[in-house]
Amino acid sequence: MKLTMRTKNDEYDIILERGCIHSIASYISLDRKVFILTDQNIPDIWINIVKEQCPTSMVYRVPGGENSKSIPVFEEVLTACLEFHMGRKDLIIALGGGVIGDLGGFVAASYMRGIAYMSIPTSTLSQIDSSIGGKTAINLGNVKNIVGAFYQPKLVLIDFDTLSTLPERQKINGLAEAIKAGLIRDPELFELFEQGDIDSSLEEIIYRSLCMKRDIVQQDEKESGLRKLLNFGHTIGHGIESYYNLDTYLHGEAVTMGMFYFITSNEVKERLKNICIRMGLPISAHFDIQKVYQLTTMDKKASGGTISTVWVDEPGKSYMKELQQEEILTILQNKPI
Repeated sequence: MKLTMRTKNDEYDIILERGCIHSIASYISLDRKVFILTDQNIPDIWINIVKEQCPTSMVYRVPGGENSKSIPVFEEVLTACLEFHMGRKDLIIALGGGVIGDLGGFVAASYMRGIAYMSIPTSTLSQIDSSIGGKTAINLGNVKNIVGAFYQPKLVLIDFDTLSTLPERQKINGLAEAIKAGLIRDPELFELFEQGDIDSSLEEIIYRSLCMKRDIVQQDEKESGLRKLLNFGHTIGHGIESYYNLDTYLHGEAVTMGMFYFITSNEVKERLKNICIRMGLPISAHFDIQKVYQLTTMDKKASGGTISTVWVDEPGKSYMKELQQEEILTILQNKPI
């Protein structure tokens, strides 16, 4: 399968095919220096497959986890690119999950004011969501994705086979973003999770999620309006994630908890709760409400005392509402489930 992303200034293909990791040169030139950015959690099998196809390459591994999306690691990767004598015509390959995609994309956007990069996402989170759309970022302290750039890849290769080595918790974590996609835009996608047999529907889940995001990004690349819908669950979800120092709850787990606060229907909340219980996703956490509220005020969506929030009345029906920041505190105080 192939999707094509067309934005105002960029166009690139998203290849969804088992085994495509073995034929990268069929889609993009590797006859140049290739900097393969990955992390310590990515199995050697995938790294070696990529490296063997690149005549002039180096592999740079960062520690696994959210803490690698930091200014010190960002500087280390830039320095490694410089020491490898990367030029403006060379290529960065981001091989890994959402952390590597965000970090690698921001390095590519920054090095020499922008060089080419492609993404080979190896997690459900990155295959479903973060590998497309051009959002690249690192964290500042415990504040998520506050430093970054909109910078589109040249190619995204999604090989479903790479999910075979993904730990189960990470697999479920990424699927939370597909649940989000179904709630905001695709009721049939949401219903796939209610049917229970997720493994047999996994490729369709990933494809439908990408179609939804592609269609939104093509209309609103820089998040001036419609693309804000993709932030459903993220306002409070990011606050919970940051409260726990980015190392207790995974991104999708925190977003799942954040979604409950912005669903207006008790019936839909119950449907989501049943899905989460079946899949093993958390539905709530204990935290200091005031501290999480303070973290939400530092969110990118907050501006001039207001914050953009996304609400769902029923699967497929979402909308945005500007709230005063103090209203988030009230929402937090009213436990959703």
